[in-house]
Amino acid sequence: MPEALLKVHITPRGSKNEITGWRGEVLCIKVTAPPVEGAANAAVLDFLADALGIRKSQVALVKGEKSREKTLKITGLTESEVRARLSK
Repeated sequence: MPEALLKVHITPRGSKNEITGWRGEVLCIKVTAPPVEGAANAAVLDFLADALGIRKSQVALVKGEKSREKTLKITGLTESEVRARLSK
């Protein structure tokens, strides 16, 4: 099964959950959840799974649990498929 690693920059406590664009190879995302007890991390995983049209179990945090800079593993899609779906 294909896998993709996706680097993201998270801005917690945004006005809404949204993708704000790409900064080089880093996807920038705003989430409404605060960075407390993993709430923002969970919001990012939920939001990205929905944006990609995949199950939440296919998106995992692999690096950056307590940082705004995170690396996520997307199972079932290639890196080019992830970029194509998020660039719509």
